[in-house]
Amino acid sequence: MSTTTAGLDFTNFHNIINGELISTAVTQNGINPANRKSNSPVPVASHADLDKAVTAAQVAFEQWSRYPLEDRRRALFAYSDALNAEKEAFTSLLTKEQGKPLSQAAVEVDMAVAWIKGLASLELPEVVLEDTPERKIVQRFTPIGVSAAIVPWNFPVLLAIGKIVSALITGNSIIVKPSPFTPYTALKLAELAIPFFPKGLFQALSGDDQLGPWITMHPGIRKISFTGSTLTGKRVSAACAQNLKRCTLELGGNDAAIVCEDVDLDALIPKIAPLCFLNSSQVCMMIKRVYVHESIYELFRDRLVAYVKSLPVGDGAQPDVFFGPLQNEMQYHKALDLLNSISTERLRLALGGTVNESGGYFIHPTIIDNPPDTARVVVEEPFAPLLPLMKWTTEEEVIARANAGPTGLGGSVWGRDLNRAQRLAARLECGSIWVNSHFAVAPHVPFGGCKESGTGVEWGVDGLKAYCNSQTVWVFKND
Repeated sequence: MSTTTAGLDFTNFHNIINGELISTAVTQNGINPANRKSNSPVPVASHADLDKAVTAAQVAFEQWSRYPLEDRRRALFAYSDALNAEKEAFTSLLTKEQGKPLSQAAVEVDMAVAWIKGLASLELPEVVLEDTPERKIVQRFTPIGVSAAIVPWNFPVLLAIGKIVSALITGNSIIVKPSPFTPYTALKLAELAIPFFPKGLFQALSGDDQLGPWITMHPGIRKISFTGSTLTGKRVSAACAQNLKRCTLELGGNDAAIVCEDVDLDALIPKIAPLCFLNSSQVCMMIKRVYVHESIYELFRDRLVAYVKSLPVGDGAQPDVFFGPLQNEMQYHKALDLLNSISTERLRLALGGTVNESGGYFIHPTIIDNPPDTARVVVEEPFAPLLPLMKWTTEEEVIARANAGPTGLGGSVWGRDLNRAQRLAARLECGSIWVNSHFAVAPHVPFGGCKESGTGVEWGVDGLKAYCNSQTVWVFKND
């Protein structure tokens, strides 16, 4: 962790409280998942540190919420330019802490740069609900106050930025809590922000497992945005209910892709394969189940296997690697347990299924050949490169199977007949649906889940509204 630039020092890491770099008596460290070696020490915030951050955030909110929108936008645009200037160092740091290949890390950082300006460019105007000679009624959107972002380890830069910018452009202050597995880029995002915003407006706290519950229960924080597992999301929701905090929850998914018989396989395979395996499948909105029409199943399976075999596995810092390691030991052991279920359930393998012991948390891509719908690899979200392929026959049957299960984050349909594909896609029970794509995202487009995949949305105008109170103003005109 020795990368430095002319701007930030990427060697030492601090919490950012009230515009200052703060160290703590207790530290911890993340692990480079490619070699299991310790990265640099990071602070472990105390409850007193959190109290200081909340107090500073409350003061900054009172100031920032009165800034004109154009001033907020100008500050965020300057911050975007500063991140762009440091993007190579952030990319390298992201690979060291998260494990994703440099090429994929660079895409994430580039997206973060674009998301800052994209979200900050959105408009959230007042809405005139009525305007008559007697009265005028206007709906306006006012900032909530101090917000907190609880960020996961799979996309620690982009998902942090989405929450940060949505909060700041709408006039709120924010405290960012990164995952203990990937604290480094978030701390540097907050450090980078110091010259651009009032002190205390954008802070970051690295901590242990106590910090999240402290944040969700803190009476001075009025809004939580959480991305992570469904189980933890339920705990966050319950904690927020204690003092009626607003909360947005973007949780797990088990996205299905339906492949129709009229697809062009030559064009499809290079498109769909990465959407099953990017970031070693550690993406909430990644394809996790593929339903292929029985008439083309074997051909699709064999071509997908041949293509995936050509994608290199290794340390993400090496050129041309596609599959990096899983991010942490916990996720690695979950994947090993799921791999073991393939043999105990006597499922057929089309590719992989074994683990080569190495210095890192590497799981080679595994494709399971037409398992039953009750198999664990179908029912559970792997968050590892374990992909079940299954045959389907009728439309009614495949829609029912795709919609089975408690989650509903994303889903896709692939086919040349766009009318049919759109008709099928419209019946998927999920927050985002795609036709002939998957995992396409944009800052002006909201995303969120149905069922146990979450509540509310991130990004887009509706994502901004999640950081606002709806306020109606009634003006009765003089006679």
